[in-house]
Amino acid sequence: QVQLVESGGGLVQPGGSLNLSCAASGFTQDYYSIAWFHQAPGKEREGVACISTSDGSTKYKDRVKGRFSVSRDNAKNTVYLQMKSLKPDDTGFYYCAAVGADYPQTAKATCVMMSTWSFKFWGQGTQVTVSS
Repeated sequence: QVQLVESGGGLVQPGGSLNLSCAASGFTQDYYSIAWFHQAPGKEREGVACISTSDGSTKYKDRVKGRFSVSRDNAKNTVYLQMKSLKPDDTGFYYCAAVGADYPQTAKATCVMMSTWSFKFWGQGTQVTVSS
């Protein structure tokens, strides 16, 4: 059974940086999509970054392009989210999520859509607060 555990959240000032980690276990399928979702207070959960294990391709929401970077260390079974130039609107819970696929194109398509409905496995979330 796939399990995901996030870590690295905390308090940072606007313009600062923060790195989140998601430790994964129980991967058994050939391909996975692994995404980071952000949920601001009082708002719906939104996918912000995604990586496909098939080819390492990534997708980002426009509002985080150039500031956030998602990567995965297959040897450590860990996915990372590097966040730079943080803004107050980035405040909220960050969740990592994953879903397996039998074909690489399926995994890539899941990242393109980056919908909460597509992801089967979820971490517990980690809090990020961007404030002066």
